[in-house]
Amino acid sequence: MTVRRALDAAAARLAAAGLPSARAEAFTLVSHVLGVPVSRLALVPGLSAEQAAALEVVLDRRVAGEPVQYITGIAPFRTTTVTVGPGVFIPRPETECLAGWAIDVLRFRPGRAVELCAGSGAVAKALVLEAAPSRVWAVERSAAAFAYLTANLAGTGVTPVLADMAVALPELDGTIDLVVANPPYLVRSVPLPPDVYADPAEALYADGDPLDAIRTVATVAARLLVPGGVVGCEHGDDQSGATCAIFTGAGFTDVTAHTDLVGRPRFVTARWPMGDMMKM
Repeated sequence: MTVRRALDAAAARLAAAGLPSARAEAFTLVSHVLGVPVSRLALVPGLSAEQAAALEVVLDRRVAGEPVQYITGIAPFRTTTVTVGPGVFIPRPETECLAGWAIDVLRFRPGRAVELCAGSGAVAKALVLEAAPSRVWAVERSAAAFAYLTANLAGTGVTPVLADMAVALPELDGTIDLVVANPPYLVRSVPLPPDVYADPAEALYADGDPLDAIRTVATVAARLLVPGGVVGCEHGDDQSGATCAIFTGAGFTDVTAHTDLVGRPRFVTARWPMGDMMKM
């Protein structure tokens, strides 16, 4: 079977299953089966019988609702990739905007950073690769996710911490320059894309009030940050105003709402007060 025929057949099957990015996913899955980058597919003469059979297996898994990232075992994030699988939240493009803000902060003023609710460690890894932080800690409470985090951050210099963010790193109180977090904030009653349901529930939904985890981020950031330190926290599409109010109520200044790649409200940044420190 030629690569072109395999791509066309895979895209048609995924589209028939109602998947919106069928063509792009076909390229990813064919590339995965062949073990070559998408950019080199044109150089492959064709699929062997064994590879064609393997492609059918991964298409079965995708049509059944398994995320592409779990099938390939890899999720792209900004300029890098992280290993993912069942038990860990798949980092998504929306969070790249939050990471980009944090990277810009650390490029301007290198310092010590903490990622809360770190999951796969994608944001912490991006901070190290694209900025120059003096040191980074990544906090995650799920043992299953922590296994991926430690593997993804091996050799980066980031310190993994297995702990609930509410009580993590008390020894660092008042010494951190930047805190970044993508906490659970979804409401269980709101329908989600099928892929999202594959993520661990504790990474999606806050306990009780959907804003509770964001409140905890504000509380933890307030104790961790140096005067003038900054925090960035992701939130749901309709939670921007409430998130701003949480950080304002916790004593932060310069509370600012930000949008994601498609213009939806996505994260809030704020500063722990300190006189006339330079604005973000």
